[in-house]
Amino acid sequence: MRMMLLAAALAVPAMIAAPSPAFAQGEVADAALAEVLAHPRRAEDRARDIYRHPAETLAFFQVRPGMTVVDYLPAGGWYTRVLAPYLGPEGRYIAMGPDLTGETNQYFLNSMGGLAEKFPGQAAQWNLGPAARIGAFNVDGYPEVLDGTVDRVLIFREMHNQFRFGWLNADMLTIRRMLKPGGMVGIVDHRMFEDAPFSMTDGNKGYLRESDVIALMDAYGFDLAGKSEINANPKDTKDYERGVWMLPPSLAGAIDETRPKMLEIGESDRMTLLFRKRD
Repeated sequence: MRMMLLAAALAVPAMIAAPSPAFAQGEVADAALAEVLAHPRRAEDRARDIYRHPAETLAFFQVRPGMTVVDYLPAGGWYTRVLAPYLGPEGRYIAMGPDLTGETNQYFLNSMGGLAEKFPGQAAQWNLGPAARIGAFNVDGYPEVLDGTVDRVLIFREMHNQFRFGWLNADMLTIRRMLKPGGMVGIVDHRMFEDAPFSMTDGNKGYLRESDVIALMDAYGFDLAGKSEINANPKDTKDYERGVWMLPPSLAGAIDETRPKMLEIGESDRMTLLFRKRD
């Protein structure tokens, strides 16, 4: 019975209205996204738009209403509060988390585990609108009904964690499985200098080299479809003792002497990459 309910909750609509001309679709999507970004539910979130550029980023990732979009580890739901209402009644927003089988870190278990049971209820508290359709899963509980049904998978500032905590292989194999032919993966992550040593690029400082991300995605069968400087920040010196988390919004370990400098730099320099599933 539980599997039947899960399948129904995650099923993609069988019928979709005939598409309009591409330019008209873009105009409608842009207006819909502008409305979502201006909604009062984002009163606190909006302060980070200058660093995260949600309108430009989602346009670059070619996300449109009516799509089925998987958001990897949505955490506090910053992008959930944009994506879920934007995708509309014909779309589907799905949160994805890693396989935590055997994990003993209680923080991971509390914040990332049991998404299928916890996340839809959490999202219901965010006033996402009656049309928002929400699903969630962890990789160890992947619902097979998703096979070949997903338009986009978005990974916002989490690939360094997938890499350093050993989640990447299972995550990417699952992502390939659920994407439609030609489906795409959008990645935003903290970008390290290309000539930096491995100690600065293994994810433990929060940063990855852009070339390494492209190579990893190629190994998993994804072709680079485009890159953008939308989320670049040349002020980021990337040499912080406690890594990227010393920058806003965390400001971890930023004492009185360093805090003004961190605030002046702003959030990290980020790569913005789009990949297409290779069949």
